[in-house]
Amino acid sequence: MKYNILAFAIPLFVVFMLLEYFVAKQKKLKLFDLHRSIANVSIGILERLTDVLAAAVFYGVYDYLQKTYGFFHIKPTIAMWILLFLGTDFIWYWYHRLAHEMNVLWAVHVVHHQSEDFNYTVSARITLLQAIVRTAFWSVLPILGFPAEMIVVMLLIHGLYPFFVHTQVIGKLGFLEYFLVTPSHHRVHHACNDEYLDKNYGDVLIIWDKLFGTFKKEDEKPVYGLTHQLKTYSIMWQHFHFFIELWIMVKQEKTLKGKIRMIFGSPNLIDPAAREKAERIFGIKLHEEPMQQRLNNYVVWQVIFMLVTLFFFILFEFELGAMEKFLFTAFTVLTLINCGAIMEQKKWVFAVEFLRMLVVGSALYIYNADYHIVTFFICAVLALMALFYRTVEERYLSVVYQEQ
Repeated sequence: MKYNILAFAIPLFVVFMLLEYFVAKQKKLKLFDLHRSIANVSIGILERLTDVLAAAVFYGVYDYLQKTYGFFHIKPTIAMWILLFLGTDFIWYWYHRLAHEMNVLWAVHVVHHQSEDFNYTVSARITLLQAIVRTAFWSVLPILGFPAEMIVVMLLIHGLYPFFVHTQVIGKLGFLEYFLVTPSHHRVHHACNDEYLDKNYGDVLIIWDKLFGTFKKEDEKPVYGLTHQLKTYSIMWQHFHFFIELWIMVKQEKTLKGKIRMIFGSPNLIDPAAREKAERIFGIKLHEEPMQQRLNNYVVWQVIFMLVTLFFFILFEFELGAMEKFLFTAFTVLTLINCGAIMEQKKWVFAVEFLRMLVVGSALYIYNADYHIVTFFICAVLALMALFYRTVEERYLSVVYQEQ
């Protein structure tokens, strides 16, 4: 049996998140908000799942480009590994910088900056869309001649480091501040203070920021999140709100030149009123009332369950067929949508629960086809729920939200 050892990144990161939480608690620092942490981890779960499913495609792109268009055929010597590291970090700097300066790229990167917390859970806020755009930038490397095997290994190593700079429990690190991206440098990058905006784009090395004039030292206490904070836990809205805002702004432009300028121009061009319009259209509103503890527990246990099942899914992914991957992906996406809806106490959450039951029912039906009693029972339950949908929905909402 073939295992995917990348699965062990999940318990590793969870351990560090918990360690940071206990250190912060010992220092009496309030660095974690339960619901924001759940939102952060939820995005991380979705990213890990989709990234694993797409990893072969990314590898294939690098391999095809190197073999078809590569200027050189580089061998994995020590000098070439060092050059690849520098090239990877340099390209990251420019991808990251452009992602803050161009609306079309900010749309895929903004998810990483939405949290008003700054801790290890924030490092999980990456999207598949961002991974695709990064791949486009890093495609320069195979064209130069670096083989796909070297690139993938370097990206795995290079991608580990940024996790550890998303923290407030580590202060300044002396002489390391001169050439490495440290937690202090990255706190500046995630801050929405005017003096900190669009600074410290480096991923591992801070030297690029110092070379190109985007470096800023941490002085004033950072305030984290967006300049116009996103008041929702909806995983779908967090992913797509800026695309909608950008579309609203592009439609308002009268000329083709204006539309192109809006797409490729700075996020500063986006009118905050576009967010408000988008939220009205889609009915986005954060529920201000505190959640009951049992609802918090329900959401927390769902996230724990998804972390555990994701670990085993990735570990055994080479043994799974297309149908198993599809069903698990569908169940995961619906569960993460469910968590956001519960935290905002949305009435439509039952529709998501019903769809989850359909996915589970479909899986049980497919893999228990020989057990007719089980199949009959599943079909009967789902049929009754569909037949008495409104009644079951009302009962569900009254139990979940304790409505009278």
